[in-house]
Amino acid sequence: MINLVLLGVLVLAIGGCVCVVWAERGGPRWVRGVASVTLAASELVRRAEKKNRRRSSGTNSGRD
Repeated sequence: MINLVLLGVLVLAIGGCVCVVWAERGGPRWVRGVASVTLAASELVRRAEKKNRRRSSGTNSGRD
């Protein structure tokens, strides 16, 4: 069951990447919409990762 979920996430990620490339080349409106959602989701993940890095680096600053 978990394999199907992971496979679904992988298919969505690859499809989003394809839509971003296609939208850059002037794809139809729905492709530009999917590309916008994909880019927004990647920005959210990037911001969360930055916050996580800041939080973890502050707790380990006194260690070697």
